[in-house]
Amino acid sequence: MSDNKDAVWIYKITTREAWEQACTADGFAGSPDDARDGFIHLSGADQLTGTANKYFSGVPNLVLVAFCAADLSQALKWEPSRGGAFFPHYYGVLPVRAARWVRSLPLGEDGAPCLLEALQSKVDA
Repeated sequence: MSDNKDAVWIYKITTREAWEQACTADGFAGSPDDARDGFIHLSGADQLTGTANKYFSGVPNLVLVAFCAADLSQALKWEPSRGGAFFPHYYGVLPVRAARWVRSLPLGEDGAPCLLEALQSKVDA
């Protein structure tokens, strides 16, 4: 895996149950939305808040999974998506061994995922 300090970090938000199943299967095949679209939806650091608020508000038992883009090979493509921004999409089964860390993603009082808390945490889920 890459050790580059200037690495591009990308993230997947999913339920703890889905990630645990992926770990048992040694690969994350994605959510029903991912399967429908033919790729696994990921987010860059600057896209996390929008993704969390739009798709995961009120969803309990979430985890935030971090990957270094360089570790994901040619199956990772940056493609236009929401608002014309380029988002990372992974074509295939995402290897769980490529995850750099997995952290709990609690919900705030307003139901929105607390990204800052997860990103600053030193405790992996």
